[in-house]
Amino acid sequence: MESIALSGKSIILRIEIQIEKVSFGDVAQPISRLGGDIIAIDVIQTGRDFTVRDITVTVKESNQIERIIDAVKCISGVRLINVSDRTFLMHLGGKIEMKPKTPIQNRDDLSRVYTPDVARVCMAIREDQNKAFTLTIKRNTVAVISDGTAVLGLGNIGPYAAMPVMEGKAMLFKQLADVDAFPICLETQDTEAIIQTIKNIAPAFGGINLEDISSPRCFEIESRLRQELDVPVFHDDQHGTAVVLYAGLINALRVVGKQISEIKVVVCGIGAAGIACSKILMSAGVGNLIGVDREGALIAGKEYANPHWKWFANHTNPYRESGSLREVLKDADVFIGLSTGGILKREDIFFMAADPIIFAMANPVPEINPEVVEDLVAVIATGRSDYPNQINNVLCFPGIFRGALNCRATTINEEMKLAAAEAIASVITEEELNKMYIIPSVFNNKVVSVVSDQVVQAAIRTGVARRIPREFR
Repeated sequence: MESIALSGKSIILRIEIQIEKVSFGDVAQPISRLGGDIIAIDVIQTGRDFTVRDITVTVKESNQIERIIDAVKCISGVRLINVSDRTFLMHLGGKIEMKPKTPIQNRDDLSRVYTPDVARVCMAIREDQNKAFTLTIKRNTVAVISDGTAVLGLGNIGPYAAMPVMEGKAMLFKQLADVDAFPICLETQDTEAIIQTIKNIAPAFGGINLEDISSPRCFEIESRLRQELDVPVFHDDQHGTAVVLYAGLINALRVVGKQISEIKVVVCGIGAAGIACSKILMSAGVGNLIGVDREGALIAGKEYANPHWKWFANHTNPYRESGSLREVLKDADVFIGLSTGGILKREDIFFMAADPIIFAMANPVPEINPEVVEDLVAVIATGRSDYPNQINNVLCFPGIFRGALNCRATTINEEMKLAAAEAIASVITEEELNKMYIIPSVFNNKVVSVVSDQVVQAAIRTGVARRIPREFR
């Protein structure tokens, strides 16, 4: 039997039934008994002695799936041919493809796109390398690059297993921002090898989106590439999270009527995302920000093995507060969690300032579930789609790269990130704004265009735009 690994709560069982030995009712009965709901039956093939059918079954709990499969296998006269689900079917053969923009219909077309006429275009680019932006896919193409070391909540699963995530990101780039993105997963975890490989393939791309690369290696990889390449390099796990977080905080502060320069912020989890979020908030005007990790509050003067913690401690916690998470939460206006599920307790909220704001962004389990503290907090956001106020990077990276490509930016700087966050926040009007709606939906069709426009303007203001689009002249 060929079997596909399972996920979700809907499966398709392809079975061969020996007509003389068993009826379909003999199959349906154990499925129903084990909690499965048969919602579709499709006849695939029939013969004198057998019939092959696809049975679509839904269940309430994922663990019911294996029990149903085992029960069907045990039915005499039934052969289980294949098990699949809708998610896996969507991935068969990959989720993206390449298509030509113009068909090749005759020899003349062939000569223009390939040989011999293409040589004229090659020589034009050789004489002026900038023409690659107008005469190749470079003008609208982003490489989505990972080594598979920090994928979603799965960890170090390697480059092959990371590909479905990178393909999905490429789909989002195209559908939301009409950016042609290509997934590239590297069979190395060596920092220097990754940097050199990306530099070697960079001529084909107008931007580099780094994805799911573990900390602290991601810092050096991004930093070096930003220095050594002349196209935007953006580590989405750091900066995408930071941009959308700041957008949400802008509106959360509007809800509670507080000024960003006057608040105390506690960030729990000082990894790649925690540092990036802290940096953007300090750039936006937060003066009192404290980082907390395994060793408690980070404080200047202490020795840390992690060099990034040392930098963080020297640039935050101005009043040198020390102690546990609960201790430094005293009088805090905002808690930002990028750490571990369940680490924040209901009792901790009592130590915070009036109208506390909670961003519990650990996935899949937040630092605290909204229903536990909804009566105590002014605003709560998570990284999950089944709660209000989802902090989702999809709100950020399509528009940021759309804007960067439109103006052929050489980098994505802090001003462009701040502009993107403010643009996302602006999508929600005063009439719409409330504690349950501080961040727009990922399907809001206004987001990409607003973010793109603001990013272009910030790039022009800061002198990193190589092209000024007509509408901005």
